[in-house]
Amino acid sequence: MNRHLPAVAALARRPRALVLALALACAGAAPAASAADTVAPAPAPTAILVHGAFADAGSWAQVAKRLQARGLNTLSVRLPLTSLRDDAEATRRALQAAPGPVVLVGHSWGGTVITEAGDDAKVSALVYVAAFAPDVGQNTAEQGRGYPTPPGLAHLVASDGLLRIDEQGMREDFAQDLTARTVCELFRTQSPIHARAFDDAVAHAAWKGRPSWYLATRQDRMIAPQLQTATAQRIGAQRRSVEGSHAAPLAHPGEVAEVILEAAGKRPPPAAAHEEG
Repeated sequence: MNRHLPAVAALARRPRALVLALALACAGAAPAASAADTVAPAPAPTAILVHGAFADAGSWAQVAKRLQARGLNTLSVRLPLTSLRDDAEATRRALQAAPGPVVLVGHSWGGTVITEAGDDAKVSALVYVAAFAPDVGQNTAEQGRGYPTPPGLAHLVASDGLLRIDEQGMREDFAQDLTARTVCELFRTQSPIHARAFDDAVAHAAWKGRPSWYLATRQDRMIAPQLQTATAQRIGAQRRSVEGSHAAPLAHPGEVAEVILEAAGKRPPPAAAHEEG
């Protein structure tokens, strides 16, 4: 995290500096500025990164590295994936710890979480990455109604109330543009989600009160690209897209980072030809 220097103490509190100031005044020099005139630099924005189901906070590592190199602070939230309430609370704790303005970023299920938790004065912008963005009273499970069923959903395995994705689904539908070694690691270390979390209704829709960006993944086999485009339009988000799988933070960290930087005011928007999802 960035450290910020305190304001400089007034010259009158430093005896040696006071003698020098008096000497300069006698010689007709202009008086030194007081501490009251010194403005502390504004804290750098913080990107809070919220992962989705079947992933963990480590999925943001390459995105965070790029953001930090461009002057942003980052916090990657580790969600318990037990319920919307629990995941939103974990995100709110991160918000409390963050200095300065926050760009709140959610991938997949993380989009529902930032929709619920992002109604906070610190949040200056929201970024959805191949993510859900329900309205008040809606849940995640109903978001796909009326859209093509993604093939990856056939590879979800339920056990003891938890949902996981099987190895074939991870390889062919969740992260089909990653290396076999990476896919194997993702399958081995995936974080299951409590199935009932998808039925939890949203009580707050943060996107109604702050600017939003949406990065759609055009080769997504977990959330239909048509649903992503419609979601971005419905919430009034600035739309961007990438030719890639659902695992955008891992497969396309550069493109994800650029959208976050844009939301943080650290880069200009791209040409109009690249905006549509």
